[in-house]
Amino acid sequence: MPPMPAENAPLPCPDLIDGLTRELMECGRDFHRRGWSLGTSSNYSAVIGREPLTLLMTGSGFDKGRLQPEQFVRVDDRARALSAGASPKPSAEGLLHAVLAKHGAGAVLHTHSVAATVLSEHFLKDGGLRIAGYEMLKGLSGITTHESEAWIEIYANTQDIASLAAVIEVRLRDPAKPLRHGFLMAGHGLYTWGESVAEARRQVEVLEFLFEVVTQKRLLFGAF
Repeated sequence: MPPMPAENAPLPCPDLIDGLTRELMECGRDFHRRGWSLGTSSNYSAVIGREPLTLLMTGSGFDKGRLQPEQFVRVDDRARALSAGASPKPSAEGLLHAVLAKHGAGAVLHTHSVAATVLSEHFLKDGGLRIAGYEMLKGLSGITTHESEAWIEIYANTQDIASLAAVIEVRLRDPAKPLRHGFLMAGHGLYTWGESVAEARRQVEVLEFLFEVVTQKRLLFGAF
């Protein structure tokens, strides 16, 4: 039987938690306004401790455009609430956040835009979406010229989050070509991350812009 999460895990600095909470609440308001996190869709997290790994995560079932501080929950490295009978309940997709955090992410943001949803279904058969030649690519971590490309992998939507998290962990560890920048779940949306909430938010903005470009280009010019 796996160990149960500690009910009295050390509480990180309240100022740190308050600051991250405000940043994630602002992400929710902004993403809702842009149509990327409507209704109760999406989930966000930020690392508040590494020893042991502890994340601050949006609770399940809340409107991300109207998030309140009490709608966040602290979770461990297996996305389990750190308080017994915790309310709110952690997101069912929390394991994806935990795996990304284990591999260096300081914040993880998951959005549900129309463009990401449509493209993820269309390109699922290809295993991913290639985006090349755009100035906006330079907003992604590690890219310094528009003469670059981003390969955004796409995975089938699943309720077996543990299995998907294991796949993502393997890809993150790939010594030749590790998973970078983000990935899509088919018919579902985008996951992206960064060393901070600000960096993850920038990557959401860049990728969502590029998804819109690809969608509009296909509408105007057909397949390419």
